[in-house]
Amino acid sequence: MNETVRSPHGRTLLHRITTRAARVGVVGLGYAGLPLAVAFGRAGFTVLGVDTDPVKCRTINGGGSDIPDVSDREVAGLVAVGRLSAVAALEGSEPLDTVNICVPTPLRKSRDPDLSHVIAATRAVKEHLRPGMLVILESTTYPGTTEEVVRAILEETGLLAGEDFFLAFSPERVDPGNTTWTTQNVPKVVGGLTADCSALASALYRSCIDQVVAVSSPRTAEMVKLLENTFRAVNIGMVNEMALMCDRIGVDVWEVIDAAATKPFGFMPFYPGPGLGGHCIPVDPYYLSWKVREVGFEARFIDLAGQTNAAMPHHVVDKIADALNQDGKALRGSRVLLMGIAYKPEVGDVRESPALDVLTLLLKKGAFVSYHDPFVPSITVQLPSGGATLTSEPCTRELLATADCVVVLTDHSAFDYTELVAAAKLIVDTRNAVRTAAPHVVKLGAPNAGRTTASRDAVL
Repeated sequence: MNETVRSPHGRTLLHRITTRAARVGVVGLGYAGLPLAVAFGRAGFTVLGVDTDPVKCRTINGGGSDIPDVSDREVAGLVAVGRLSAVAALEGSEPLDTVNICVPTPLRKSRDPDLSHVIAATRAVKEHLRPGMLVILESTTYPGTTEEVVRAILEETGLLAGEDFFLAFSPERVDPGNTTWTTQNVPKVVGGLTADCSALASALYRSCIDQVVAVSSPRTAEMVKLLENTFRAVNIGMVNEMALMCDRIGVDVWEVIDAAATKPFGFMPFYPGPGLGGHCIPVDPYYLSWKVREVGFEARFIDLAGQTNAAMPHHVVDKIADALNQDGKALRGSRVLLMGIAYKPEVGDVRESPALDVLTLLLKKGAFVSYHDPFVPSITVQLPSGGATLTSEPCTRELLATADCVVVLTDHSAFDYTELVAAAKLIVDTRNAVRTAAPHVVKLGAPNAGRTTASRDAVL
């Protein structure tokens, strides 16, 4: 391994990594950063986590975790033996050998990349940069960020990337709530600025991750992550459009997908829903389409998929209004109960959740809206009149029965769908979670001709 690193600084750092003497820093202790910090700690490194949220730092230093994928027991064990600690800023901390930057990269309202967190984190690292240090950006971003933004800031010190310090990009691939694919067993893509940068970053990750996939450059590694998430966004946009088609022509899109999925080659099932949510898939494709506009390229598939996915909450609200209308009720003044607010099952993450868009649209149209989500105790939504805070209602039979319409937006496994069918007057299911065929169940992308309250009562 030593022969793969040529520079003296690099050989020294490689020795510190392989002997676990390196002090590892992780900036940003969210869904990507905290699991990574814990993985490094388990591998034997002394890890310093950095997060601007002082409450998060106190929680970690007290042996707790606010990330579902990381247990309190894991954090407490590492804190107890001095392998993990958290601070709100790097000032006053001992020198670090490596730093992984895992901060958010949201979009501005104009759908342009917001790199303010990356820039702030890089500037903080710059103040502590020293010869022989390895800096790895993990935040999802457009191709060229590592070299054009991070490198430029760090080289303001007079140190040169690839010679005096080492720089790489390695995209986070976290799937919150997934217990099968974790930080340890998801292959890690690494793109270093130079061969030494790539070798050192790969060595660091190999200490705690089963497989490392080295690519030729940071720009390539940045593009890998955007391809992965654009692939999902475009295919979900396509199947959402298919659901709208099936709605119009009276075909059940869920039956169509299940049948198509029996083909053993050339097809991968994707499923429609109320829109896209989470910290990556609704955001990352716009980073790519924004970047390629600089070279005069129009990313038509990305933009069309984005438009389709962004329109789904409006379609769901129209579906609710039509279903209520068949019961002789107007949306304005109706009691609508939303089942699930998180963007995906079994997590409490509401970032970019389409359920929030559905909720806001319903409130604007005059519906009385409540919600139940065991993972999200409260939420704040912004309305023209100001912010409104809602709390999760206990899911009782009375709550289900008094709602004019119950809408399944997140298919949590904790929901009792049999009870839902038995107690609710009307259900709009956007996730195909209710498998019971009943006249009062209206599904996204499926026909529902001839539904009446009377026929619902007859089957119950």
